[in-house]
Amino acid sequence: MTEPSLIAVTGASGFVGRALCDSLSASGHSVRPLVRSRGHARTPVDAMAVGDIGAGTDWSTALQGVHCVVHCAARVHVMHETATNPLAQFRAVNTEGTRSLALQAVALGVRRLVFVSSIKVLGESTSSRLPFTGLDEPQPQDPYSQSKWEAEQALHQISQTRGLELVVVRPPLVYGPGVGGNFRLLARLAASGLPLPLGAVDNRRSLIALDNLVQLLTLCTWHPAAPGHTFLASDGNDPSTPQLVRALAAAQGRSARLLPVTVSWLRAAGRLTGRLDQVERLVGSLQVDDQLTRKVLDWVPSIDFEEGIHRAVGTASP
Repeated sequence: MTEPSLIAVTGASGFVGRALCDSLSASGHSVRPLVRSRGHARTPVDAMAVGDIGAGTDWSTALQGVHCVVHCAARVHVMHETATNPLAQFRAVNTEGTRSLALQAVALGVRRLVFVSSIKVLGESTSSRLPFTGLDEPQPQDPYSQSKWEAEQALHQISQTRGLELVVVRPPLVYGPGVGGNFRLLARLAASGLPLPLGAVDNRRSLIALDNLVQLLTLCTWHPAAPGHTFLASDGNDPSTPQLVRALAAAQGRSARLLPVTVSWLRAAGRLTGRLDQVERLVGSLQVDDQLTRKVLDWVPSIDFEEGIHRAVGTASP
């Protein structure tokens, strides 16, 4: 397969989707950004609205003439879930919405679908095991990752029976300009001058810079060896939480203050406050082995960890 003449990107107003659209357009690709609605501040000016994503979404106009779809849109994990049945909500968008997209894509002549899944499909931690690989048995542990795993299975079935070229990418935490959530909070804390009780943490966390993920997704849209694979990816430098905090502080011209509090005490505090999951993301390990990705696609990340951190928060205020 040569480079596709028209690439559709779902979730084009999102963190990854917008960056991918901008990069593809700047590289001379023909891109059709697809969004739920045009009200978002990050919506590309040429975006096409498709409405809420689910089993009943009509993709007929959006996918006309498209050769490849990069499916970035998803219902993502939220810190304070309000749905009475979160799994049903995640399935409606991430599983059934993805299945419907793929079926309609095949009917409309789309040749390839690149699905942005999540490393969480494989589990939450590698603290007591080797890094995750694309061959590991999935062990999703929350509604979000369960819905993503079910979407992957649905896509594989469609690929096998309908001939759709399928590429699955399972990124770990993605960071870059405009990143939000816990990463942004950690960046602000790192530069605040406040003492953080993370100095005794000795873990490893795989991350991927937004630029590197965009580069990989672009490669997956056309590379002849990509279909049929599930790719993991990272920057190739798995920092500990203290190393990450120091890098975040340095990129903002500050020095981090880290106190050597015993990890068992941090976990105990997490249990008492009902925030053990958040604590585990700070003290536990989650590493990926992306040797297969690099070998199959001859892929090398375009920027290193230090540059990625600088691009993400180098101009941010504490």
